[in-house]
Parts: sequence; C-alpha cells; structure tokens
Amino acid sequence: MKHKTYIAASAMVTPLGFTTEENILAIQKGHTGIQKHKIPSISSESFYGSLISSEQIDKAFTSLGAISKYTKLEKMMLLALSETLKHSEEKITENSLLLIATTKGNIDALEISSPFDNTRAQLSVLGTVIKDFFGFKNEPIIVSNACVSGILAISVAQRMLQNQSYDTAFIVAGDIVSKFTVSGFQSFQAMSDKPCQPYDTARNGITIGEAATSVVVSKKRPLTDTIEILSGSSCNDANHISGPSRTGEGLFKSISNTLHKANVSATEIDFISAHGTATLFNDEMEAIALNRAGLQKIPLNSLKGYFGHTFGASGLLETAVCLECMKTNTLYTSLGFTSLGVSKPLNIITKTTQKKIMTALKTASGFGGTNTAVLFKHLTTQ
Repeated sequence: MKHKTYIAASAMVTPLGFTTEENILAIQKGHTGIQKHKIPSISSESFYGSLISSEQIDKAFTSLGAISKYTKLEKMMLLALSETLKHSEEKITENSLLLIATTKGNIDALEISSPFDNTRAQLSVLGTVIKDFFGFKNEPIIVSNACVSGILAISVAQRMLQNQSYDTAFIVAGDIVSKFTVSGFQSFQAMSDKPCQPYDTARNGITIGEAATSVVVSKKRPLTDTIEILSGSSCNDANHISGPSRTGEGLFKSISNTLHKANVSATEIDFISAHGTATLFNDEMEAIALNRAGLQKIPLNSLKGYFGHTFGASGLLETAVCLECMKTNTLYTSLGFTSLGVSKPLNIITKTTQKKIMTALKTASGFGGTNTAVLFKHLTTQ
C-alpha cells in the first residue's frame, strides 16, 4: 500500500507580496501585479509584465544573507523556501528531498552585463546554491519541463515519497522576466499589448511575470488544514514545439488518468485552477480538453490576470493559491474575463464567491506538448 501524501506550508514571492497572506489579500481586493514597463536592458519596446522590484527583493533578503552573492532569482527562491521552513511542521533531515522547478533558471547570467559567471546559468548550479544555503543532505532534483514544471514537481515529489525512503519533500519554483524570455515571446508574436484576458473574446496573448513559490510535501498528516495529494498525471501530446494540440489530447489524457487513479468522477470536482495563458490557441485547447473530460460545468479560473505567466513557477504558485481557496472555501474571480471567447462552454468564475471546496484540480500545459494535472482533497480535521 502506497503512503498518502499531504501538501502544506506554502510561500509566495510575487509583485503582490512576499508572503502567502499578502498575496491572498491582494487577490481578494482584485489587485494585479501587471504594469506597463519600459526597461531598455530587457527590451527596446515597452511591454506589459508582472515584475518584482529588485530593490524590494534586496531589502527583504538582507536578513538572510549578502545580497551581492546571489542572483535575483536565487534571492527570490531562497526567500520563498525560507518562509516555508519558518511555518512548516517539518524540518530538514537526512530523509528530506529538495526539488527545484524552473523553466529558464538564471538565464540572465548569460548576458554580458551580468556580474555573475555564465556557469551560474546551469540548472545544476542553481540547485547546489539552494541546497547548500539550507544544508540539505541529499542532492536536489531539478524539474525543468517548460511551463508545467511547478505542478509537475508536486507529482514527482509524491512519487518519490511513495516509492523511496524520503519522508518529506521541499519544493521551490521560480522564474524571472529577462531579455531572453521577453525577446522569445515577442518573436512568437505572443505578447499581449494589454494586461492578459484568459478565455475572453478580446484576448490576444500572454503577459509574462516573475515569481517564486515554495511548499512542503510530506507523508505525515498535518494537524490542521489538511490537504491530501490524491493523484497526478502527465502526458505529452507531441504536437508542436510551441503550439498545443488542437484536440487537447495531452491535457485530456492527463486529466482522465488523474481522475482514474484517484477513483474520482468529473462531477465530484468542486473547482479547477486552470492554466489560462490568454493566447488564442492555448485557451481554445483547454476548453476542448475540459469539455472532453466532462468538466465544462465546474467553476474555473485562471490566475494569470493577477500574476502574469510566471513560466515554470506558475503551476506551483497557482497551486499555492488553490490550497488557500480550499482552506477558506473561496472561489476567486478570473481577472480580465468578461465574455467567453472559446468555442466550448466553460464555467469561468466572474465574481469572488464562497463555495465548499473539498476536491480541486490543478492543470497546466506548456511548450513541447507538455501537460500535467494534479488532484487535491481537503480533509476534515481529525
């Protein structure tokens, strides 16, 4: 019999705040981190993005270490994991695992203006920096699989705890906005010329963002606000290097396998935290996949209107918000949505409301045909 696994102690470092409480309060108030930016070192053109002030990060980090020793991303991720460790019932032991989820890591270290050696861009080096800072005994696992990285890390952690001798897994995910990422999405002509509007008729592209998030996964049931990871599944539709499957095949199979493994039906889902990047093709693909899975009537939102698309961090960041939704039985507005702009029906949340949330599904999709779904259940207090 496989061990049950539980998820807790989330931390979020975003433009909306450096703690979970600050971020949830901002979402409740309908605030967004998205602004129009003119940053010549990143792009010659103005762009909309959700960026964290380097000055604010440095100010917060001074209590942890020397600000000149670490990159912006490292400081964000160290702040997030430090916050999780501070509030967690679990401590780092010889049976603790460290998982790091990111799409591009310290990609800005490759820029000529970077004060860091370009070897800092290697994901293994990022892992070593975080491992050594906190004194983890085991080598970290790096999960870098496009924009599903953050949510995929939860599935990986669950499997490692169920099949190996680890007792806990600390996950930290992070990505930043850089010259590389901005120019890449500009070349795809995928950047919105306004704050993104997931699933909306007027949507015309993504808004990029940066964030770091951390959670702890454990075999030990927490004393309060217990949320169990029921199951997870991933599927690559092998459709295109950047374009999603027109039939939603990979996401549909990820969702179907996840529900099947947990022996949960579509009608038992109370809430879906979806990917919702606001590109024409992604949102349409999701609508098709969710309808194929029989989930078109389940309340759904995208959080991209609050944080932008934070790449590999997005899945974990949005999971952390999802956990808070389950604890407080709150469905948050899908910011930026006015009228449905996809061909299949979806139950988009247009007003923050209270609803009992016992079972929630988190989905994500990414470049290269990657798709992941993870199912969570809120358990009653013992």
